[in-house]
Amino acid sequence: MSADRRQFLRVTGSAFAALAAAGCAGRSGGALTALAPADSYGGLIADPAGLLDLPRGFSYRVVSALGDAMDDGGTVPDRADGMGCFDLGNGQIALVRNHELQPQNDAGGATGPAFDTVARSLIPLPGGTTTIVMDAATLEVQQQYRSLAGTIRNCAGGVTPWGSWLSCEENTSKADGSINRDHGWVFEVPADAGRQVQPVPLTAMGRFNHEAACVDPASGIIYMTEDRDDSVLYRFIPRFPGRLAEGGTLQALVVEGIADTRNWDGAHMQPGQTAGGRWITLDDVESPEDDLRTRAHAMGAALFARGEGMWMGEGEFFFTCTSGGTARQGQIFRMRPTMHGIDTLELFYESTDSDVFSFGDNITIAPDGHLIVCEDQYTAIVDNHLRGVTPDGEAYAFARLRVQTEPAGACFSPDGRTLFVNAYSPTRTLAITGPWKWLS
Repeated sequence: MSADRRQFLRVTGSAFAALAAAGCAGRSGGALTALAPADSYGGLIADPAGLLDLPRGFSYRVVSALGDAMDDGGTVPDRADGMGCFDLGNGQIALVRNHELQPQNDAGGATGPAFDTVARSLIPLPGGTTTIVMDAATLEVQQQYRSLAGTIRNCAGGVTPWGSWLSCEENTSKADGSINRDHGWVFEVPADAGRQVQPVPLTAMGRFNHEAACVDPASGIIYMTEDRDDSVLYRFIPRFPGRLAEGGTLQALVVEGIADTRNWDGAHMQPGQTAGGRWITLDDVESPEDDLRTRAHAMGAALFARGEGMWMGEGEFFFTCTSGGTARQGQIFRMRPTMHGIDTLELFYESTDSDVFSFGDNITIAPDGHLIVCEDQYTAIVDNHLRGVTPDGEAYAFARLRVQTEPAGACFSPDGRTLFVNAYSPTRTLAITGPWKWLS
């Protein structure tokens, strides 16, 4: 057990909040209207390498790529998705990186303790995580290794205040003779594991098409999204904060007066509009029929359009809904939890123009409160962007990925100097540095 985890488990209340992951939240909402507000970083400069266009003064380096040799004898797998960055102390940081791989994909030589295997060959299923340990000052890679194996489609997840990554399966396959176990779980990976972890499915957190997670450090409650057109928003109240394997209670969000936040058949919520939220407790959370969301909605839980990335700030968190809104181009919601009573849900943003914002997926919060959102849309003529969104709800293009794949896993280093992001396929993990406004 790491020192961070031991410290976390000794504290509650306000001391618990002091262990929160880095980042601060936005302070006001509103419609997203401007392509380049006055406080953006300006126009994008074409990358001579044809990979990532950035504003003037910014640059990137590739710190890890598909096929790179890792220290455990394997190679870096493909389809790098959600990711978190952690301070390991002693001048080191770590990236824990999901790989959204399915049984037919290459595992990069994964061996060792695996949650599940291909039934006949006993080869580990390829999904899981890899961990990159770097020098915090130079970003020199010191170690790369497989840290979780035997899972399916590890899409997003979330950082915890006690120094671990929650890796979420976006898949609900059942044991069928070709695979040996049911899937649809959350797994915990300590950032300082140093090796492949023994995979333990956190079954009390529910079996569904998991996407992302974030932890409220004031309460220890974990919030989770679900990548389905008819998804709901979940929260998990652990029996003991920080000890997720010991069980807890799974609930779904009911939004007062609004049964459907998707706005597909008209605007039930307007950008900037808030509504109260309460939570209903779910049963049979291991859900052999993969029907948690439909049972929750029948009990009054609100519908969301493909809940995806989420990130915890100071007393609030943001999450994206990829295909939400009247134009089906994406929404961003803000939730302000309370320790007791009614929570507050706000439709912070809804896109009406694909040229401004299209299919927001992974999300993080910059040190100045701006959101950084990874677009995830695949068309022949449109590049995916990293979109910045100001605390006032204005969007700007921070970066443009010039290859036909998605940016994913955006997260900042603990000192706020580096933005890490993945190019999904072929895997490339990039470190972006430059004249960030909070450093000037």
